[in-house]
Amino acid sequence: MIFDVFEYSNKGGRSYNEDAVGHKIEGNSALFVVADGLGGHSLGEVASACVRDTLVSGWEAGQGDRADWLTEQITKANENVLKLREERGKVLKSTVVALSIDDDKAVWAHSGDSRLYCIHNDMISAITDDHSVAFKKFKAGEITRDEIATDEDQSSLLRVIGNEERFEPQVCVFEEPVGRDDAFLLCSDGAWELFKDEEVLIDYLKSENARSWAERLLVRIIDRIEPDHDNLTILTVMLR
Repeated sequence: MIFDVFEYSNKGGRSYNEDAVGHKIEGNSALFVVADGLGGHSLGEVASACVRDTLVSGWEAGQGDRADWLTEQITKANENVLKLREERGKVLKSTVVALSIDDDKAVWAHSGDSRLYCIHNDMISAITDDHSVAFKKFKAGEITRDEIATDEDQSSLLRVIGNEERFEPQVCVFEEPVGRDDAFLLCSDGAWELFKDEEVLIDYLKSENARSWAERLLVRIIDRIEPDHDNLTILTVMLR
């Protein structure tokens, strides 16, 4: 299996970037991570980098049950961020979304509102559920899915790394085997706020590689970015 990967991260309209992105590949196995340090708290970039580095440094091919591993590593990342809080005397928090692929098996986990989109058989087969008050309002029928991005409670998160009690990741073991022509998009809320779900699929179907897919999405959203817009990060993966 060949992993075609492209990463893009930008500070947007902010003075610095609190997102972190990374991946690691060994043969037919790979790990992909996006973390978004919360801007309402100090040292968001330290928190997101800690989360990313904990997962990437701890990942190796052939580590057994990936659902258990992702849960354990995200729990460890939460512990590491809490240790940083004690050392620095400041609150640090971050979201995380992580995807692990081993041969034809895909497993992902997330805490917070950074998202993963899974494209299988040329259709969007799965999208992570945001751990936010706005997403709860959508599920209750109070707002539409497109209104999540602009809802006043969009940034009110129900789970997040750096929280002693509410950090537990939601884990998904994809039931279908993945392979050639399947694809994944991991992104922070600064990116997904600017595009619709169907636009992710449209731009994928037009693209010959992971870079062109990301570039199409970025070209699509560039005129939608406000001067004070959040950091935005995109990680695209195509399987060959």
